[in-house]
Amino acid sequence: MVGAIGAGLLVFVCAEPDDNESHASRLVDKLLKLRIFGDEKGRMNLSLQDVRGGLLLVSQFTLAADTRSGNRPGFAAAAPPALGRALYEAALRIAGERHSPVAAGQFGADMRVHLVNDGPVTIPIRLV
Repeated sequence: MVGAIGAGLLVFVCAEPDDNESHASRLVDKLLKLRIFGDEKGRMNLSLQDVRGGLLLVSQFTLAADTRSGNRPGFAAAAPPALGRALYEAALRIAGERHSPVAAGQFGADMRVHLVNDGPVTIPIRLV
C-alpha cells in the first residue's frame, strides 16, 4: 500500500501544459475549502478542513483524454511527464503544509485504487 486515508477526499490530479505551481496552490485551497460534506441537517455545507478529513492525491494524466474523434483517446492535452510530476509533487507539498492527513499515490505507476464512495458525489474541478 502506497497511500491511504479514512473519510475524506480522493482526488485524481491531472496537470496540463499551461499549469504551474500557482495552479497547484489554488487547487489545494479549493480542495480544502470546498463545502461538499454534510452538516447536521445533511446539507453539503462543510469543508474538508471542517470535518478534518483525509486528502489522498493520485496522479491521473488520463483525465486529459481527448475522445472526440476515433476510438483511441489522445493525451496531448496532458502535461509532459516532467511537468506533471513537478506539479503533482508541488500539490502534495502544499497540501501537507496546509492540512493533515495527506496521502499520495505513486506518480506514473500502474495503481489499483480502492474507493468507498459515501454518497454519489464526484465533482470535476477546473481552475481555468
